Amino acid sequence: MSLRIENLAVDLGEFKLQDINLTLEDGDFFALMGPTGAGKSVLLEALVGLVPQSAGEIYIDERKISHLPPEERGIGIVYQDYALFPHLSVLDNIRYGLKFQSREKSGLKSNAERMKVVDDLIPLLGLGHLLDRYPTTLSGGEQQRVALARALVVKPDILLLDEPLSALDPNFRQELRTHLKNLHAASGATFLMVTHDFSEALSLAQHAAIMAQGKLEQTGTIEDIFRRPTTAVVADFVGMKNLFKVEFSATKACCEAVEFKVGRRPESGSGYIAIRPEDLILSKIPLISSLQNSFKGRVAAIRSHGFFYEIDLIVKTLTFTAVITNHAFFDLEPAVDSNFFLSFKATAVHLI
Repeated sequence: MSLRIENLAVDLGEFKLQDINLTLEDGDFFALMGPTGAGKSVLLEALVGLVPQSAGEIYIDERKISHLPPEERGIGIVYQDYALFPHLSVLDNIRYGLKFQSREKSGLKSNAERMKVVDDLIPLLGLGHLLDRYPTTLSGGEQQRVALARALVVKPDILLLDEPLSALDPNFRQELRTHLKNLHAASGATFLMVTHDFSEALSLAQHAAIMAQGKLEQTGTIEDIFRRPTTAVVADFVGMKNLFKVEFSATKACCEAVEFKVGRRPESGSGYIAIRPEDLILSKIPLISSLQNSFKGRVAAIRSHGFFYEIDLIVKTLTFTAVITNHAFFDLEPAVDSNFFLSFKATAVHLI
């Protein structure tokens, strides 16, 4: 089912959500991202009815749920810390929500139908061998799968996921991503996931929003968010580390005596440009090609990230950050205080 949020506001004293407008289509997998303290978890708790809203409305399809108690909203939530009951077995944890949900709400007319939902989820999440165990004996990945089963067994219209994979090690995280993708396809539910992990958003979500300081900065497709940010806040958050305040004129942008050629004619005045670090090319000699922007710079810092390197170069008074592969690093052999040429296409310069 679809989820529609209209002009939602939450007032918690020192922190507020303001004018939240968001639409999730039926069956969407939506990622909500933003820095720590942006208000992402507060928004989830307002949707599920655990935090009171001070204004606005929430709809599932055309049904207004804004003032319904949590158990009548048709929204499930899975927390980062799983929130399993330690005194109940895995099977009893999974079945727990069925005790409080009417058969009419779930759409399941008999106990046999309700138990079939449990039986279908268990193999889908690989929990068959764990049913008699207790949460304290499970790994983090196993606990998270139990939490997912417990949330889905009541057949929610909307499933909220509050950083569901952040506490897991990389191997478990990849495994749970696969489970989440399969669950989304099998359940037909609409998923709204809070995450800090760009790779999770890129691999799972179809649409996304960036939140900062209690407001939505941008919503759109995953590609829109990562390739075409509309504000400096979004550009910075999605990793466009080369973010400069500039003055525009004709087909150029100027910042502190550095002049950039841009791919489209900007409106005159001030604004920002943003360039992804992977769009910058380093070379020992000037490149003669379609790369309209080329500057000589001095290496200020080198950071290894295992599979790639980040290189900071100073061009006049500006610091650029480039990303290069290990292979390119060993070919170029950059060192702090060495000089290199920094080149990039005019179309790689994003105007904000």
